[in-house]
Amino acid sequence: ERLRLFQELQQQQQQQQQDGAGNGTATVTGPPPGTPIRISLPGGSRLPGRALQTTPFQVATQLGYAALVARVNGTLHDLDRPLAGDCDLELLDFSTPEGRAVFWRSGACVLGAVAEQFYGATLCSAQPTEDGFFCDIHMGERTVQRHELPAREDAATAFARAGHRFERLEATRQQLAELFKHNTFQLQRIEDEVTSPTATVYRCGPLLQLCPGPLLRHTGLIAALRVLTVRFCGGRGEREPPPKPPSTPLTSPPLSPPSPRQSSAALWRGAGGAEGSRPSLQRLGASEYRARGFSEVVTPNVFSPQLWELSGHWQHYSPNIFSFSTGTEQLSLKPMNCPAHCLMFAHRPRSWRELPLRLADFGVLHRNEPPGSLTGLTRVRRFQQDDAHIFCTLEQLETEIDACLDFVQKVYSVLGFSFRLALATRPPGFLGDPETWDRAEKQLERSLQTLGQPWELSPEDGAFYGPKIDIRIRDALGRQHQCGTIQLDFQMPERFELEYA
Repeated sequence: ERLRLFQELQQQQQQQQQDGAGNGTATVTGPPPGTPIRISLPGGSRLPGRALQTTPFQVATQLGYAALVARVNGTLHDLDRPLAGDCDLELLDFSTPEGRAVFWRSGACVLGAVAEQFYGATLCSAQPTEDGFFCDIHMGERTVQRHELPAREDAATAFARAGHRFERLEATRQQLAELFKHNTFQLQRIEDEVTSPTATVYRCGPLLQLCPGPLLRHTGLIAALRVLTVRFCGGRGEREPPPKPPSTPLTSPPLSPPSPRQSSAALWRGAGGAEGSRPSLQRLGASEYRARGFSEVVTPNVFSPQLWELSGHWQHYSPNIFSFSTGTEQLSLKPMNCPAHCLMFAHRPRSWRELPLRLADFGVLHRNEPPGSLTGLTRVRRFQQDDAHIFCTLEQLETEIDACLDFVQKVYSVLGFSFRLALATRPPGFLGDPETWDRAEKQLERSLQTLGQPWELSPEDGAFYGPKIDIRIRDALGRQHQCGTIQLDFQMPERFELEYA
């Protein structure tokens, strides 16, 4: 039933593209189908094409290039996705990070499809890493033993050789709910992760997966696949995670085991307590802050909701703010420090001589995260972070960003983390004027170039109030996690009427 629905929606979408109009599922902008277009390639050469007919794969075939994915006007595209109009086209192979990510992500889909088709498992998520991929699957009471891995490899290799196509569909939230009504894990991902009117679904044989893509053209491009290991993990798709199977830890961390009474907050004990790893990390951060001209401040845990209404967080973030009543008064636990720091800046007249003003805060934060998004120590409901805010002029911005990147590099090197950087640009529905955004994005880009480390572009992934640089670290399984972030906020100073003389 779900595969038939996918096919029907895909045919409707293709028809809408051919008609040059959409109903909200796949809105087409640009010239009508078949209109001559100009395709610009790196190096300045150009090729002719036809709107919504010519594909990057056809261009790659014409040039004799073994591409895995295309970059169209700065955004990654599937090779079989038709070009909508005049564009800059770059073809990427396995030698590029983008090409490898597409290859690994496609391999993860193959393993997920085999797990569902041959073992009756339910795919929770499939993600690439820097040098491979992993799948989270739910198998009920059954577990996978190491001696079963060769059989899984053989099944995955046979599935890949069958040459199943990776088919793309852009679906509305209502269509997503219908497509994944059989999979509570995917439904939870839709609720937690899909914030736009539509999201991308891929089909690979019998498998349907919520996936941003892009993917390979077909599974036949994967010549071999090896399953290296299998590990137990807690469930994410259910409102309350199921108990973990018994396992033996290799080390004993300074954290108490999870308990339903904790409400997803860590309990530090022993080596993590008053004289252990947690305060040591805080001392490291505090010493670096002092050396870099920051003032450490302390702000309350509880504020009136009026503060979050003024900052704009209440309109965008209220479901994630813990609120409670005390008699006739409504109060909220703070989920972030920025509004309180704005109050500190505004409590007296400020001079240009005080800028840049740098404030650091190790205060406790609480966020009402959805149950399905809670995981480990990376997404909890009560936490502390080495949070800081810098009040500066646009002319001082580049120097401050350079210093922040140096700060990140220094601390992560001490902790032994390798990291990747991404520039997230303005999203749909951004606040403010495009000129200010353009200027800020250019300044962030110059700072990344000055740092001299590889970085990537994340189009339309910025916050609604400003662009940002995301810092992603890698865990022991090779998975990427966004950890630190350097954000620009143009809206908060206006909302709080922050001024200097």
